[in-house]
Amino acid sequence: MARSEGQKLKLLYLKELLENESDEKHPVNTQRIIEYLASHGITSERKAIYNDIECLQDFGMDIIHKAGRNGGYYLASREFELPELKLLVDAVQSSKFLTSKKSMQLIEKLSHMVSIHEAGTLKRQAVVSGRVKTMNESIYYNVDSLHEAIAQNSTITFRYTEWGLDGKRHERPGIYEASPYTLIWDDENYYLVAHTERHGITHYRVDKMAQITITGKKRFISPDYKAIDTASYGKNVFGMFSGETTTVRMRFHRSLAGVVIDRFGSDTMLIPDSDDHFIFTTDICVSPRYLGWLAGFGDLATILSPQSVIDQYVALCKPSVEQYSSV
Repeated sequence: MARSEGQKLKLLYLKELLENESDEKHPVNTQRIIEYLASHGITSERKAIYNDIECLQDFGMDIIHKAGRNGGYYLASREFELPELKLLVDAVQSSKFLTSKKSMQLIEKLSHMVSIHEAGTLKRQAVVSGRVKTMNESIYYNVDSLHEAIAQNSTITFRYTEWGLDGKRHERPGIYEASPYTLIWDDENYYLVAHTERHGITHYRVDKMAQITITGKKRFISPDYKAIDTASYGKNVFGMFSGETTTVRMRFHRSLAGVVIDRFGSDTMLIPDSDDHFIFTTDICVSPRYLGWLAGFGDLATILSPQSVIDQYVALCKPSVEQYSSV
């Protein structure tokens, strides 16, 4: 490398060294800097390095000098701090919709945002094996395609898959066409909220979608969708199962206050009803998944109204109870 070229790249290599190798516990001394630059064909003197460090500090890098025998220079702050990256690693490794392979690839990229010493703690923290993860490697690109279709105001076509008893995915017959609206994260899965001519507003598991094509044909925006508050949509639609939206009045034991607030939000209004119970009213997309959620609380939860939802609840539970009547 010519000397003039090397000097042009000198600050970049110095920046790279500080980002990759330095942190508060591992400062890099002047000798290490000289050796690193030399490995890239750049010669430098100590006095010039001091000036280069000042130049990077003027640029905005938070470089601190640590005095003493084991002292040197280190990058004190970064775009992401280590605790923030640990949170992101936790999110990536616990995301069911990401494959194990893609999880490890993302964690590897996140590890490059700290020093090599701190990166070790991120990789030790990442334990992906043994977790339930999707087997669909293309979901990462499915999400991108769906966002692109929404941005282009375009309908999509796709194939939809389901698991067979042989443990493999099988495509359902036919090609689906839909107007995509938004993506929602619910119960550890990604769902597409969309409109189809057959079902109206419905939901699809993104990891079960395949061969997504952006058609270029303008989306149909349903009047029903315009009335939906997408920010709170997921909390009233259990397991993203479709159903008729109904105002449901329920009575819970006080021990379930936390469960109700966790599900419906901290602004939920709980009306006391005796010392041990409270009443809660909200709009629910009534589906077997919602009724099953309620059944899990036994006699600690009761539907008060409307009668139509009570009848659905009884109709769902009765066959399950009757199959044990002869036991």
